[in-house]
Formats: sequence, structure tokens, C-alpha cells
Amino acid sequence: MRLAIVGGGSTYTPELIDGFIRLQKELPIEELVLIDTDPMRLDLVGGMARRMLARGGHPAHLTTTSDLVSGVSGADAVLIQLRVGGQDAREQDESWPHDVDCIGQETTGPGGLAKALRTVPVVLRIAEVVREHAKPDAWIVDFTNPVGIVTRALLQAGHRAVGLCNVAIGFQRRFAADAGVDADRVHLAHVGLNHLTWERGVFIDGVDTLPRALETRLGELADDVELPSVLLAQLGVIPSYYLRYYYAHDEVLHEQRRSATRAQEVRAIEQELLGLYSDTALDTKPEILEKRGGAFYSEAAIELLMAIRGGADVPRVVNLRNDGVLPFLPDDHVIEVPARYVDGRFVAEPVAALPDDISGLISAVAGYERLALDAALHGGRDRVLRAMRAHPLVLQHERAEKLTDLLLAANSRFLEWA
Repeated sequence: MRLAIVGGGSTYTPELIDGFIRLQKELPIEELVLIDTDPMRLDLVGGMARRMLARGGHPAHLTTTSDLVSGVSGADAVLIQLRVGGQDAREQDESWPHDVDCIGQETTGPGGLAKALRTVPVVLRIAEVVREHAKPDAWIVDFTNPVGIVTRALLQAGHRAVGLCNVAIGFQRRFAADAGVDADRVHLAHVGLNHLTWERGVFIDGVDTLPRALETRLGELADDVELPSVLLAQLGVIPSYYLRYYYAHDEVLHEQRRSATRAQEVRAIEQELLGLYSDTALDTKPEILEKRGGAFYSEAAIELLMAIRGGADVPRVVNLRNDGVLPFLPDDHVIEVPARYVDGRFVAEPVAALPDDISGLISAVAGYERLALDAALHGGRDRVLRAMRAHPLVLQHERAEKLTDLLLAANSRFLEWA
């Protein structure tokens, strides 16, 4: 396999490399290409990756390049993990919504809309290069947020793409550890949209252990997602952490106003990591990398690539076309559910009917996502305003007007039409 990673200069890339080393028998990679526009990061991360591969006895030949065409040429798969505007843009996403009493978050709410507007055009341009220069049957694996919107943009443009998030695998690994079993024995009834998901079942060897867990460990499970126990008890499911932005919006807003942004925290971690990567004696991933975020991302990516190459026939949680799985959404909307790789494509597992409160919230956010993609593709203040107003965390017209103006002011250098 020749694997190209767009955004390979990310400080998180050594986590991927660590996974490739640990699972090299399951996923034989012969050539690995790190592609990035930042030469300093590419040099430091590339050097770190080479040392790790050498120490781990991995035979892959690693190259680094800022040339997208040469980087993706002949690739079997292209992993896209980029952040347009870096942590500076993220810090803005997490800050200006506070001026209008909304949460600041890079994938949810007004900040998530800003990220979609910045990101979709860039990813689509990259995808066109992949279409022209990678192998004809190459897959694009998108880990770039907002994953659901970006993946739909790719699929709508006819690309062979699938979206990946680490939320589900994080839950799977946690439940496996709690039960003292191997992770491959745990399968989740995971449903929703990217960063708007619920765990409706936790099956260990085919037996749903979630009802018992909610009965005996309710407080612990609620603490994990920082939501009230009474909410989980009433829902009978476990919401992802990102549901906290909806179920506890005002509490989160209050916390955000008193604390440093996540971007500030990550920026400090990244600077420390880059300093460590510059040490030519370092050849194992540093412990501080765990604070960078994206837990189990490497395992999720490797499992997905293994499935594409004909690995074990087990369901894996991905972002893919709805195609009737959630009947209240259009077929071309992108949902996040378990799916199997069958005959060259991902096929979603059936999903039981959802209760009205969950399906209603999914429908509302899906409507926003469709408007957000329209704005990202075609531009214009009116389209941005319509998407902003449609988001369940905004809704009010005057609030949406103010947030739209703040978004455009903060992102004018990224938006060609602004």
C-alpha cells in the first residue's frame, strides 16, 4: 500500500505512525508520504516519523513533500487531516460566538459553520488532485472537521470518500476496558450525525450490556460525558460528549467564559511537541501527545484501511450516505453509523427507529448542515445567514445576523467571495 497523508506535518501524525508500527502485520504499508505546506513542521514531524519507523522495524519508505501532486500520485489511499487557518482560526471559532451568548466550538454551532466555510473548498481542491493523480480506485479518508459536512461535499462531487471520527472507537475501547475484554468483541449501536451521536447499545459477544451498565454505573457514565445522570436515565442511551453543547449549553458557555480556549491549550502542547520532535535522539511518541486529542485515531484509521483492503468483515463506525437508513433524512445526507465494507463500498447496518426527541434534533442539525454546505460551495452572506439561523443553538434572527457579521469579519481572508 502507498498511503498519502495530507496534513502530514500535524503534531498528531506520530500517533498514526505509532499505530502503523504496532499493527504493521495487519496493514502492510510499503510507502508513506507526508504532505504539508509548512516546511518546518514537515521536517520535524517527518524526522520523528522516520526514527519511529526505524525503531519499530517497519519497512515502509517514508517521504515528505509540499507538492500535492507528487505526494498523492499512485496512492492507494489518501488520508486528509488538515486545519485551515491553524489554531489561530480555531481560537477565533471558540471566542467570537461568546459576544452573542453562544458557545464557541470548532465543529458545533457558529464556530463549526466558520470551519466548514474555510475547509470545504480547500478539501475539494485537494480531492480533485487525488482524482487525477492517485490510483483510479483510491479512497479518500476524511478526518478533517466538520467531518459530516466535508464528507458530504466529497461524495456530492463524486469522490470515493468516507468520513472518520474517533468518538465511537473511544467509547468502544472504554467499554472493552471496563469489561476486561478485547476491543474486537465490543460492537456499538452508534447512531447520529458526526459530533451528534448516541450509543443505543453496547454489545459484547452479541449481548447488549448497556441497560445493565446504565442501571449499575449511571453516575460514572454520566460523569464521563459531563451530563446529568437523570438525563441519561431518561434517554436510556449514552450521548457523546458533543451533545453537552446542546443539553447543557448555558453551563458550557459559562465555563468557556471563565477558561482558556481549547486552541490556547493545544497551541501550547503543539509547541512542546515540536520541541521534542526536534530531538534527533527521540524515537518513540512522547507521553504529552495523549493531551493533543484524537484518542484512538490511529486505530480507527488502520481498521478502516484494513477493511478497504479486505480485512475482517465486522461493522465499523464511519460517515457515509444515508440511503434510507434514517428514513427522516434525505438519501444523500451523511450519517455516522456502523457499516461493513461490501463489494467495494461501505454499507450501513440497519438502525432501529429513533425516539422523537433524538430524531428531531438530528433532523434540525441535518437541515443546518445542508445549508452550511450550500454556503461553503457557493458563498454569499445570505447563504451564511440562512445556515446560521437554522442551527438549533442559534435560531433567533437578530442573533443570527450578529453572528454572521462576526463570522465574516473573523474569516474574510479565508473566504474568496467575502
